[in-house]
Amino acid sequence: MNPFRIFIVEDDEFYGEMLKHHLSKNPDYEVELYLTGKECVANLHKKPSVISLDFTLPDTTGYEVMKKIREYDQDISIIIVSGQEEIATAVKLLKEGAYDYLEKNDETKDRLWNSLIKIKENIGLKQEISILKEEIGKKYKIDKAIKGKSQPIKGIFDLIEKAAKSNITVSLSGETGTGKELAARAIHYNSSRSKKPFIAINVSAVPRELIESELFGHEKGSFTGAQTRKLGKFEIANKGTLFLDEIAEMDINMQTKLLRVLQEREFSRVGGHEIIKIDVRLIVATNKDLSEEVHKGNLREDLYYRLLGLPIEMPPLRHRGDDIIVLAKYFLEEYAKENKVDLPSISSGASEKLLKYPYPGNVRELKAIIELAAVLANDNIITESDISFNSAHGTSDFLIEEDTLQGYERKIIKFYLQKYNNNVLHVAKKLDIGKSTIYRMLKGNEI
Repeated sequence: MNPFRIFIVEDDEFYGEMLKHHLSKNPDYEVELYLTGKECVANLHKKPSVISLDFTLPDTTGYEVMKKIREYDQDISIIIVSGQEEIATAVKLLKEGAYDYLEKNDETKDRLWNSLIKIKENIGLKQEISILKEEIGKKYKIDKAIKGKSQPIKGIFDLIEKAAKSNITVSLSGETGTGKELAARAIHYNSSRSKKPFIAINVSAVPRELIESELFGHEKGSFTGAQTRKLGKFEIANKGTLFLDEIAEMDINMQTKLLRVLQEREFSRVGGHEIIKIDVRLIVATNKDLSEEVHKGNLREDLYYRLLGLPIEMPPLRHRGDDIIVLAKYFLEEYAKENKVDLPSISSGASEKLLKYPYPGNVRELKAIIELAAVLANDNIITESDISFNSAHGTSDFLIEEDTLQGYERKIIKFYLQKYNNNVLHVAKKLDIGKSTIYRMLKGNEI
Protein backbone atom coordinates (compact mmCIF):
# COMPACT_ATOMS: atom_id res chain seq x y z
CA MET A 1 0.00 0.00 0.00
CA ASN A 2 1.15 3.54 -0.80
CA PRO A 3 1.64 5.93 2.15
CA PHE A 4 -1.13 8.46 2.77
CA ARG A 5 0.74 11.43 1.31
CA ILE A 6 -0.79 14.92 1.36
CA PHE A 7 0.34 17.87 -0.76
CA ILE A 8 -0.53 21.35 0.52
CA VAL A 9 -0.31 23.87 -2.31
CA GLU A 10 -0.42 27.35 -0.72
CA ASP A 11 1.35 30.56 -1.75
CA ASP A 12 1.00 32.04 1.77
CA GLU A 13 3.94 30.24 3.36
CA PHE A 14 2.90 31.02 6.96
CA TYR A 15 -0.65 29.71 6.36
CA GLY A 16 0.71 26.67 4.56
CA GLU A 17 3.12 25.85 7.40
CA MET A 18 0.25 26.15 9.86
CA LEU A 19 -1.83 23.62 7.88
CA LYS A 20 1.19 21.31 7.50
CA HIS A 21 1.91 21.41 11.26
CA HIS A 22 -1.74 20.72 12.10
CA LEU A 23 -2.06 17.75 9.72
CA SER A 24 1.32 16.28 10.69
CA LYS A 25 -0.09 15.55 14.14
CA ASN A 26 -1.50 12.40 12.58
CA PRO A 27 1.48 9.97 12.38
CA ASP A 28 -0.15 8.19 9.41
CA TYR A 29 0.10 11.31 7.24
CA GLU A 30 3.10 12.37 5.17
CA VAL A 31 2.61 16.09 4.50
CA GLU A 32 4.52 18.19 1.96
CA LEU A 33 4.15 21.94 1.30
CA TYR A 34 4.50 23.59 -2.12
CA LEU A 35 4.25 27.33 -2.71
CA THR A 36 3.40 27.18 -6.43
CA GLY A 37 1.28 25.11 -8.77
CA LYS A 38 4.33 24.34 -10.89
CA GLU A 39 6.16 22.76 -7.91
CA CYS A 40 3.10 20.64 -7.14
CA VAL A 41 2.78 19.30 -10.69
CA ALA A 42 6.53 18.60 -10.85
CA ASN A 43 6.23 16.33 -7.80
CA LEU A 44 3.14 14.31 -8.78
CA HIS A 45 5.44 11.31 -9.34
CA LYS A 46 5.50 10.98 -5.52
CA LYS A 47 1.88 9.78 -5.80
CA PRO A 48 0.02 11.94 -3.30
CA SER A 49 -3.30 10.58 -2.04
CA VAL A 50 -4.75 14.08 -1.50
CA ILE A 51 -3.89 17.60 -2.67
CA SER A 52 -5.12 20.63 -0.71
CA LEU A 53 -5.06 23.24 -3.48
CA ASP A 54 -5.11 27.01 -2.98
CA PHE A 55 -7.40 28.29 -5.71
CA THR A 56 -5.45 31.54 -6.19
CA LEU A 57 -1.77 30.95 -6.95
CA PRO A 58 0.93 33.37 -8.16
CA ASP A 59 2.01 31.34 -11.21
CA THR A 60 -1.23 29.78 -12.44
CA THR A 61 -4.92 29.23 -11.65
CA GLY A 62 -6.46 26.51 -9.52
CA TYR A 63 -8.33 25.36 -12.63
CA GLU A 64 -5.08 24.75 -14.54
CA VAL A 65 -3.42 22.87 -11.68
CA MET A 66 -6.52 20.76 -11.13
CA LYS A 67 -6.65 19.93 -14.85
CA LYS A 68 -3.00 18.76 -14.84
CA ILE A 69 -3.55 16.69 -11.68
CA ARG A 70 -6.58 15.03 -13.29
CA GLU A 71 -4.60 14.28 -16.46
CA TYR A 72 -1.80 12.71 -14.38
CA ASP A 73 -3.95 10.60 -12.04
CA GLN A 74 -7.75 10.55 -11.75
CA ASP A 75 -7.55 8.88 -8.33
CA ILE A 76 -5.90 11.80 -6.53
CA SER A 77 -8.47 13.55 -4.31
CA ILE A 78 -8.42 17.34 -4.63
CA ILE A 79 -9.64 19.72 -1.93
CA ILE A 80 -9.93 23.33 -3.09
CA VAL A 81 -9.10 26.02 -0.49
CA SER A 82 -10.19 29.55 -1.42
CA GLY A 83 -9.87 32.95 0.21
CA GLN A 84 -13.50 33.76 -0.55
CA GLU A 85 -16.76 31.90 -0.75
CA GLU A 86 -17.88 31.75 -4.37
CA ILE A 87 -20.87 29.42 -4.73
CA ALA A 88 -20.82 29.29 -8.54
CA THR A 89 -17.08 28.52 -8.59
CA ALA A 90 -17.45 25.89 -5.88
CA VAL A 91 -20.26 24.12 -7.75
CA LYS A 92 -18.27 24.15 -11.00
CA LEU A 93 -15.15 22.71 -9.33
CA LEU A 94 -17.13 20.00 -7.53
CA LYS A 95 -18.77 19.01 -10.83
CA GLU A 96 -15.33 18.79 -12.43
CA GLY A 97 -14.16 16.34 -9.79
CA ALA A 98 -12.98 18.25 -6.72
CA TYR A 99 -13.67 16.28 -3.54
CA ASP A 100 -14.45 19.37 -1.42
CA TYR A 101 -14.38 23.18 -1.51
CA LEU A 102 -13.28 24.99 1.68
CA GLU A 103 -13.30 28.70 2.42
CA LYS A 104 -10.26 30.07 4.29
CA ASN A 105 -11.35 30.93 7.83
CA ASP A 106 -10.82 29.83 11.43
CA GLU A 107 -12.54 26.47 10.76
CA THR A 108 -10.53 25.55 7.64
CA LYS A 109 -7.92 23.36 9.35
CA ASP A 110 -10.59 21.34 11.20
CA ARG A 111 -12.76 20.94 8.11
CA LEU A 112 -9.69 19.87 6.15
CA TRP A 113 -8.86 17.34 8.90
CA ASN A 114 -12.39 15.86 8.69
CA SER A 115 -12.30 15.68 4.89
CA LEU A 116 -8.98 13.82 5.03
CA ILE A 117 -10.41 11.26 7.48
CA LYS A 118 -13.27 10.51 5.03
CA ILE A 119 -10.92 10.33 2.04
CA LYS A 120 -8.59 7.93 3.89
CA GLU A 121 -11.56 5.70 4.78
CA ASN A 122 -12.70 5.68 1.15
CA ILE A 123 -9.19 4.82 -0.07
CA GLY A 124 -9.07 1.98 2.48
CA LEU A 125 -12.36 0.61 1.20
CA LYS A 126 -11.17 0.84 -2.42
CA GLN A 127 -7.99 -1.02 -1.53
CA GLU A 128 -9.99 -3.74 0.26
CA ILE A 129 -12.26 -4.08 -2.79
CA SER A 130 -9.21 -4.23 -5.06
CA ILE A 131 -7.68 -7.01 -2.91
CA LEU A 132 -10.97 -8.93 -2.93
CA LYS A 133 -11.16 -8.61 -6.73
CA GLU A 134 -7.63 -9.95 -6.99
CA GLU A 135 -8.57 -12.92 -4.80
CA ILE A 136 -11.65 -13.58 -6.92
CA GLY A 137 -9.48 -13.34 -10.02
CA LYS A 138 -7.11 -15.97 -8.61
CA LYS A 139 -10.07 -18.20 -7.77
CA TYR A 140 -11.26 -18.05 -11.37
CA LYS A 141 -7.94 -18.75 -13.05
CA ILE A 142 -8.96 -21.21 -15.74
CA ASP A 143 -7.32 -24.34 -14.32
CA LYS A 144 -8.50 -23.50 -10.78
CA ALA A 145 -12.08 -22.50 -11.60
CA ILE A 146 -12.89 -25.69 -13.49
CA LYS A 147 -11.56 -28.91 -12.01
CA GLY A 148 -10.49 -31.77 -14.25
CA LYS A 149 -7.78 -33.26 -16.46
CA SER A 150 -9.83 -35.17 -19.04
CA GLN A 151 -9.52 -34.44 -22.77
CA PRO A 152 -13.04 -32.92 -23.03
CA ILE A 153 -12.29 -30.45 -20.22
CA LYS A 154 -8.84 -29.61 -21.65
CA GLY A 155 -10.66 -28.60 -24.84
CA ILE A 156 -12.87 -26.30 -22.75
CA PHE A 157 -9.80 -24.71 -21.12
CA ASP A 158 -8.44 -23.92 -24.59
CA LEU A 159 -11.69 -22.28 -25.72
CA ILE A 160 -12.05 -20.27 -22.50
CA GLU A 161 -8.50 -19.00 -22.92
CA LYS A 162 -9.23 -17.89 -26.49
CA ALA A 163 -12.49 -16.25 -25.43
CA ALA A 164 -10.73 -14.34 -22.63
CA LYS A 165 -8.31 -12.78 -25.12
CA SER A 166 -11.08 -11.10 -27.11
CA ASN A 167 -14.41 -9.33 -26.63
CA ILE A 168 -16.36 -11.76 -28.81
CA THR A 169 -19.81 -12.79 -27.58
CA VAL A 170 -19.71 -16.31 -26.14
CA SER A 171 -22.62 -18.77 -26.24
CA LEU A 172 -22.32 -21.54 -23.66
CA SER A 173 -24.43 -24.67 -24.08
CA GLY A 174 -24.72 -27.94 -22.24
CA GLU A 175 -26.89 -29.88 -19.82
CA THR A 176 -27.98 -28.40 -16.51
CA GLY A 177 -25.22 -28.60 -13.91
CA THR A 178 -22.27 -28.78 -16.33
CA GLY A 179 -20.77 -25.49 -15.10
CA LYS A 180 -21.84 -22.91 -17.68
CA GLU A 181 -21.82 -19.98 -15.24
CA LEU A 182 -18.47 -21.11 -13.87
CA ALA A 183 -17.07 -21.01 -17.42
CA ALA A 184 -18.58 -17.54 -17.95
CA ARG A 185 -16.90 -16.24 -14.79
CA ALA A 186 -13.58 -17.81 -15.82
CA ILE A 187 -13.78 -15.99 -19.17
CA HIS A 188 -14.52 -12.66 -17.46
CA TYR A 189 -11.89 -12.89 -14.70
CA ASN A 190 -9.18 -13.87 -17.18
CA SER A 191 -10.03 -11.06 -19.60
CA SER A 192 -9.07 -7.39 -19.77
CA ARG A 193 -12.45 -6.63 -18.14
CA SER A 194 -11.63 -8.51 -14.94
CA LYS A 195 -11.54 -5.36 -12.78
CA LYS A 196 -15.02 -4.37 -13.94
CA PRO A 197 -18.38 -5.94 -12.92
CA PHE A 198 -19.53 -9.44 -13.78
CA ILE A 199 -23.34 -9.32 -13.69
CA ALA A 200 -25.40 -12.51 -14.03
CA ILE A 201 -29.13 -12.82 -14.59
CA ASN A 202 -31.25 -15.93 -15.15
CA VAL A 203 -33.76 -14.91 -17.83
CA SER A 204 -36.19 -17.69 -16.93
CA ALA A 205 -36.31 -16.54 -13.27
CA VAL A 206 -37.60 -13.03 -14.12
CA PRO A 207 -41.34 -12.54 -14.87
CA ARG A 208 -41.96 -11.61 -18.51
CA GLU A 209 -43.43 -8.22 -17.62
CA LEU A 210 -40.35 -7.26 -15.58
CA ILE A 211 -37.49 -8.45 -17.80
CA GLU A 212 -37.18 -5.17 -19.74
CA SER A 213 -36.86 -3.17 -16.52
CA GLU A 214 -34.42 -5.74 -15.13
CA LEU A 215 -32.15 -5.46 -18.19
CA PHE A 216 -32.47 -1.76 -19.04
CA GLY A 217 -33.70 -0.15 -15.82
CA HIS A 218 -36.59 2.29 -15.41
CA GLU A 219 -37.33 5.88 -14.44
CA LYS A 220 -39.35 6.87 -11.39
CA GLY A 221 -43.08 6.70 -12.11
CA SER A 222 -42.65 4.83 -15.41
CA PHE A 223 -45.13 2.18 -14.21
CA THR A 224 -47.09 1.25 -11.11
CA GLY A 225 -44.63 0.44 -8.34
CA ALA A 226 -41.69 2.34 -9.87
CA GLN A 227 -41.05 4.47 -6.79
CA THR A 228 -37.47 5.37 -7.71
CA ARG A 229 -35.14 5.24 -10.68
CA LYS A 230 -33.57 1.79 -11.12
CA LEU A 231 -30.43 0.97 -13.08
CA GLY A 232 -30.66 -2.09 -15.29
CA LYS A 233 -28.18 -4.93 -15.58
CA PHE A 234 -26.72 -3.57 -18.84
CA GLU A 235 -25.94 -0.23 -17.19
CA ILE A 236 -24.48 -1.84 -14.05
CA ALA A 237 -22.31 -4.16 -16.18
CA ASN A 238 -20.89 -1.31 -18.29
CA LYS A 239 -17.19 -1.91 -19.15
CA GLY A 240 -17.61 -5.41 -17.70
CA THR A 241 -19.47 -8.60 -18.59
CA LEU A 242 -23.19 -9.40 -18.66
CA PHE A 243 -24.09 -13.09 -18.38
CA LEU A 244 -27.60 -14.01 -19.59
CA ASP A 245 -28.43 -17.53 -18.45
CA GLU A 246 -31.30 -19.51 -20.01
CA ILE A 247 -31.36 -17.07 -22.96
CA ALA A 248 -33.68 -19.38 -24.94
CA GLU A 249 -36.48 -18.59 -22.46
CA MET A 250 -36.62 -14.90 -23.46
CA ASP A 251 -39.95 -13.65 -24.81
CA ILE A 252 -39.91 -13.05 -28.59
CA ASN A 253 -40.87 -9.36 -28.18
CA MET A 254 -38.05 -8.82 -25.69
CA GLN A 255 -35.68 -10.48 -28.16
CA THR A 256 -36.36 -7.64 -30.62
CA LYS A 257 -35.39 -5.02 -28.02
CA LEU A 258 -32.28 -6.97 -27.02
CA LEU A 259 -31.22 -7.24 -30.68
CA ARG A 260 -31.46 -3.47 -31.14
CA VAL A 261 -29.36 -2.83 -28.03
CA LEU A 262 -26.69 -5.26 -29.23
CA GLN A 263 -26.63 -3.59 -32.64
CA GLU A 264 -26.67 0.04 -31.49
CA ARG A 265 -24.75 -0.37 -28.20
CA GLU A 266 -27.18 2.03 -26.57
CA PHE A 267 -30.61 2.03 -24.90
CA SER A 268 -33.03 4.09 -22.82
CA ARG A 269 -34.46 3.15 -19.45
CA VAL A 270 -38.14 2.20 -19.38
CA GLY A 271 -40.09 5.47 -19.24
CA GLY A 272 -37.01 7.55 -20.04
CA HIS A 273 -35.59 9.44 -23.03
CA GLU A 274 -31.91 9.66 -22.11
CA ILE A 275 -29.73 7.64 -24.49
CA ILE A 276 -27.26 5.54 -22.50
CA LYS A 277 -24.18 4.28 -24.34
CA ILE A 278 -22.75 0.96 -23.20
CA ASP A 279 -19.62 -1.13 -23.62
CA VAL A 280 -20.58 -4.58 -22.35
CA ARG A 281 -19.17 -8.00 -23.13
CA LEU A 282 -22.06 -10.47 -23.51
CA ILE A 283 -22.00 -14.15 -22.56
CA VAL A 284 -25.16 -16.23 -22.92
CA ALA A 285 -25.98 -19.76 -21.81
CA THR A 286 -28.66 -22.32 -22.55
CA ASN A 287 -29.37 -26.03 -22.11
CA LYS A 288 -31.31 -26.01 -25.38
CA ASP A 289 -30.18 -26.21 -29.01
CA LEU A 290 -30.48 -22.58 -30.17
CA SER A 291 -30.58 -23.49 -33.87
CA GLU A 292 -33.50 -25.81 -33.12
CA GLU A 293 -35.22 -22.99 -31.21
CA VAL A 294 -34.88 -20.83 -34.35
CA HIS A 295 -36.56 -23.55 -36.44
CA LYS A 296 -39.36 -23.82 -33.88
CA GLY A 297 -39.93 -20.06 -34.07
CA ASN A 298 -38.95 -19.51 -30.44
CA LEU A 299 -35.80 -17.52 -31.22
CA ARG A 300 -35.25 -14.79 -33.80
CA GLU A 301 -32.79 -15.89 -36.46
CA ASP A 302 -31.04 -12.49 -36.57
CA LEU A 303 -30.63 -12.56 -32.79
CA TYR A 304 -29.31 -16.13 -33.00
CA TYR A 305 -26.42 -15.00 -35.22
CA ARG A 306 -25.73 -12.07 -32.87
CA LEU A 307 -25.58 -14.38 -29.86
CA LEU A 308 -23.70 -17.31 -31.38
CA GLY A 309 -20.25 -15.69 -31.37
CA LEU A 310 -17.84 -18.29 -30.01
CA PRO A 311 -19.86 -21.40 -29.13
CA ILE A 312 -18.62 -23.51 -26.20
CA GLU A 313 -20.41 -26.75 -25.34
CA MET A 314 -19.79 -27.88 -21.77
CA PRO A 315 -19.37 -31.70 -21.66
CA PRO A 316 -21.63 -33.78 -19.42
CA LEU A 317 -19.90 -35.32 -16.42
CA ARG A 318 -20.47 -38.88 -17.67
CA HIS A 319 -18.09 -38.10 -20.58
CA ARG A 320 -15.29 -36.84 -18.34
CA GLY A 321 -13.96 -40.13 -16.94
CA ASP A 322 -11.64 -39.77 -13.95
CA ASP A 323 -12.65 -36.12 -13.54
CA ILE A 324 -15.48 -37.58 -11.44
CA ILE A 325 -12.97 -38.62 -8.76
CA VAL A 326 -11.01 -35.35 -9.09
CA LEU A 327 -14.23 -33.40 -8.47
CA ALA A 328 -15.35 -35.74 -5.69
CA LYS A 329 -12.10 -35.13 -3.79
CA TYR A 330 -12.39 -31.38 -4.34
CA PHE A 331 -15.95 -31.33 -2.96
CA LEU A 332 -14.77 -33.36 0.04
CA GLU A 333 -12.03 -30.79 0.72
CA GLU A 334 -14.58 -27.98 0.57
CA TYR A 335 -16.94 -29.92 2.85
CA ALA A 336 -14.17 -30.53 5.40
CA LYS A 337 -13.19 -26.83 5.42
CA GLU A 338 -16.75 -25.55 5.76
CA ASN A 339 -17.64 -28.00 8.54
CA LYS A 340 -14.23 -27.92 10.26
CA VAL A 341 -13.83 -31.70 10.17
CA ASP A 342 -11.05 -34.05 9.09
CA LEU A 343 -10.90 -34.74 5.37
CA PRO A 344 -12.72 -38.03 4.60
CA SER A 345 -11.14 -40.51 2.20
CA ILE A 346 -12.90 -42.46 -0.58
CA SER A 347 -12.61 -46.25 -0.65
CA SER A 348 -11.84 -48.06 -3.90
CA GLY A 349 -15.35 -49.56 -3.91
CA ALA A 350 -16.91 -46.13 -3.53
CA SER A 351 -14.73 -44.78 -6.36
CA GLU A 352 -15.81 -47.61 -8.66
CA LYS A 353 -19.45 -46.95 -7.87
CA LEU A 354 -19.04 -43.22 -8.54
CA LEU A 355 -17.37 -43.86 -11.90
CA LYS A 356 -20.22 -46.10 -13.13
CA TYR A 357 -23.06 -43.65 -12.51
CA PRO A 358 -24.33 -41.50 -15.49
CA TYR A 359 -24.98 -38.26 -13.47
CA PRO A 360 -28.03 -36.78 -15.19
CA GLY A 361 -27.63 -33.77 -12.85
CA ASN A 362 -23.92 -33.51 -13.74
CA VAL A 363 -21.42 -31.74 -11.45
CA ARG A 364 -24.15 -30.24 -9.29
CA GLU A 365 -25.53 -33.72 -8.60
CA LEU A 366 -22.08 -35.12 -7.82
CA LYS A 367 -21.56 -32.38 -5.22
CA ALA A 368 -24.83 -33.32 -3.46
CA ILE A 369 -23.94 -37.03 -3.55
CA ILE A 370 -20.48 -36.43 -2.06
CA GLU A 371 -21.73 -34.13 0.71
CA LEU A 372 -24.35 -36.70 1.76
CA ALA A 373 -21.75 -39.48 1.67
CA ALA A 374 -19.45 -37.42 3.92
CA VAL A 375 -22.28 -37.11 6.46
CA LEU A 376 -23.08 -40.84 6.35
CA ALA A 377 -19.46 -42.09 6.44
CA ASN A 378 -18.12 -43.94 9.47
CA ASP A 379 -14.47 -43.77 10.58
CA ASN A 380 -13.95 -40.91 8.11
CA ILE A 381 -13.94 -43.32 5.15
CA ILE A 382 -16.60 -43.12 2.43
CA THR A 383 -17.56 -46.64 1.44
CA GLU A 384 -19.76 -48.01 -1.31
CA SER A 385 -22.79 -48.09 1.00
CA ASP A 386 -22.44 -44.35 1.72
CA ILE A 387 -22.90 -43.49 -1.96
CA SER A 388 -26.59 -42.94 -2.61
CA PHE A 389 -28.07 -42.06 -6.01
CA ASN A 390 -31.49 -40.46 -5.68
CA SER A 391 -31.68 -38.48 -8.90
CA ALA A 392 -34.64 -36.21 -9.65
CA HIS A 393 -34.29 -37.48 -13.23
CA GLY A 394 -35.58 -40.87 -12.14
CA THR A 395 -32.22 -42.65 -12.33
CA SER A 396 -31.42 -44.93 -9.39
CA ASP A 397 -28.41 -47.08 -8.60
CA PHE A 398 -30.34 -50.14 -9.81
CA LEU A 399 -28.55 -50.33 -13.17
CA ILE A 400 -25.18 -49.10 -11.95
CA GLU A 401 -23.99 -52.55 -10.90
CA GLU A 402 -23.97 -54.76 -14.00
CA ASP A 403 -25.79 -58.06 -13.54
CA THR A 404 -27.46 -60.93 -15.42
CA LEU A 405 -31.13 -60.82 -16.35
CA GLN A 406 -31.81 -63.40 -13.63
CA GLY A 407 -29.89 -61.28 -11.14
CA TYR A 408 -31.94 -58.18 -12.01
CA GLU A 409 -35.12 -60.26 -11.64
CA ARG A 410 -34.13 -61.24 -8.08
CA LYS A 411 -33.34 -57.62 -7.22
CA ILE A 412 -36.72 -56.43 -8.49
CA ILE A 413 -38.68 -59.05 -6.55
CA LYS A 414 -36.67 -58.37 -3.38
CA PHE A 415 -37.27 -54.62 -3.73
CA TYR A 416 -41.04 -55.08 -4.05
CA LEU A 417 -41.23 -57.54 -1.16
CA GLN A 418 -39.48 -54.98 1.07
CA LYS A 419 -41.73 -52.22 -0.23
CA TYR A 420 -44.96 -54.16 0.44
CA ASN A 421 -44.01 -55.84 3.73
CA ASN A 422 -43.44 -59.32 2.24
CA ASN A 423 -47.01 -59.54 0.92
CA VAL A 424 -46.33 -62.20 -1.76
CA LEU A 425 -49.80 -62.08 -3.31
CA HIS A 426 -49.69 -58.30 -3.71
CA VAL A 427 -46.16 -58.35 -5.19
CA ALA A 428 -47.11 -61.17 -7.62
CA LYS A 429 -50.04 -59.07 -8.80
CA LYS A 430 -47.92 -55.90 -9.12
CA LEU A 431 -45.21 -57.66 -11.14
CA ASP A 432 -47.64 -59.83 -13.11
CA ILE A 433 -45.87 -63.07 -12.19
CA GLY A 434 -46.98 -66.29 -10.48
CA LYS A 435 -46.84 -66.37 -6.70
CA SER A 436 -45.21 -69.78 -6.91
CA THR A 437 -42.16 -68.16 -8.56
CA ILE A 438 -41.72 -65.87 -5.55
CA TYR A 439 -42.25 -68.71 -3.07
CA ARG A 440 -39.68 -70.84 -4.90
CA MET A 441 -37.08 -68.02 -4.72
CA LEU A 442 -37.79 -67.47 -1.04
CA LYS A 443 -37.45 -71.18 -0.29
CA GLY A 444 -34.14 -71.37 -2.12
CA ASN A 445 -32.80 -68.21 -0.38
CA GLU A 446 -32.42 -66.56 -3.78
CA ILE A 447 -34.00 -63.35 -2.52
